[in-house]
Amino acid sequence: MIKSKIKSMNPKTTYQDAVNYLYGLQKYGIKFGLSKTTILLEAFGNPHKSQRYIHIAGTNGKGSVAAFIASILKETGLKVGLYSSPHLVRFTERFKINGEEISQNKAMELIEELRTALSPEEPPTFFEATTAMALVYFARENTDLSIMEVGMGGRLDATNVIAPLVSGITNISMEHQDFLGNRLLDIAKEKGGIIKRGVDVVTAATQSSVIRTLEAIAKEREAPLWRVGKEIGCRTTASGFHYRGLGLRMRGLRLGLTGMLQARNAALALGIIERLVEKGIAVSEEDIRKGLQNTTWQGRMQVVETNPTILLDGAHNPAALRALARSIRAGFRYRKLVLVIGVMEDKAIGAMMRAIVPLADYLICTKPVYSRAAEPEILMAKTLPFGKPGEIAPFLTDALTRAKEIAEPRDLIVVCGSLFTVGESLPYFFPEIERPDW
Repeated sequence: MIKSKIKSMNPKTTYQDAVNYLYGLQKYGIKFGLSKTTILLEAFGNPHKSQRYIHIAGTNGKGSVAAFIASILKETGLKVGLYSSPHLVRFTERFKINGEEISQNKAMELIEELRTALSPEEPPTFFEATTAMALVYFARENTDLSIMEVGMGGRLDATNVIAPLVSGITNISMEHQDFLGNRLLDIAKEKGGIIKRGVDVVTAATQSSVIRTLEAIAKEREAPLWRVGKEIGCRTTASGFHYRGLGLRMRGLRLGLTGMLQARNAALALGIIERLVEKGIAVSEEDIRKGLQNTTWQGRMQVVETNPTILLDGAHNPAALRALARSIRAGFRYRKLVLVIGVMEDKAIGAMMRAIVPLADYLICTKPVYSRAAEPEILMAKTLPFGKPGEIAPFLTDALTRAKEIAEPRDLIVVCGSLFTVGESLPYFFPEIERPDW
């Protein structure tokens, strides 16, 4: 049973103690279902039921879409919450209000409250606990709108306890088959599970079978469905990003995020913004213009050094790596490409290598210091059919140093394969950043 009262914090608890406790919940793995999140929130008086939300699901681009929306809404003067996962370096990155991370003190206090509220006999998973923490935090801070990014799937994801004003679904491709199903349509049904009765949903999905699945769910739930590529259009030219929406037309926009997928992500974000405007949220064209241009999202197509150019990107599945490869071809000029790659062991490693390795001139297989990281030898074995020269570096920092030794000023070093790989790389290039606290 959940305790009816939230006890005060142990005065000897430190921030790191509290975060380590949450990380300890990872031993319970991934469990789908809304009941434990619901029970936790009941212990806090269901604060989420009085708040306004935007819900984002999909395979790739969820964070970018959420960042575009948050940046635009911040320009309006609203107080905007953003819950995202995973974090690159700091646990507090997951909870932001108008771009500012939750303080360590507030995080510590919330974790301790959660700890006293849960049952040791039936503990939540790490993600269930952090989701409840986000919802309590945003309610206490009285955000005007909060953007909730789905962790995995949608239908039974812990974030699906909310009642959003608008839902968004990015592209959909094969991922997490052990949890979401072995067919693309199974995955689409799970992600379409965030569609609520009567609530507008905007999607950037492209496959006809996926679109039909989402349309069927939306029809059954009487939820208006809007599509990028149908009611919503976009294109990019030398003069900028051009948007044609449900009523809004804007030309010459500048995006703060780069990459081949970002135009479509921005179009999805603007489609959601248009639905919010229909519901009474005041957003001007100037808010949109400034918000798009000022959007930042660390670890996505991030250039951290030049001469040679070093690019970090958190692409961590085949579709994202294919998009990364297209973005590199379209946006970078270089003599030689040195690829530093570290991947999680539960990913489609072979398909990921097929997506990016052909672009490389030299390959360094490595791993971040994370329990789910695949051994570099496994990665290297998957690259043998491509006949690329390369080597194994057991530690990521050694791989980065080796890449810089190999590369010449006109070359390009690309670091990718996992957000954990990118997160561990950031302190290497920016010493003021502490090591990741995973």
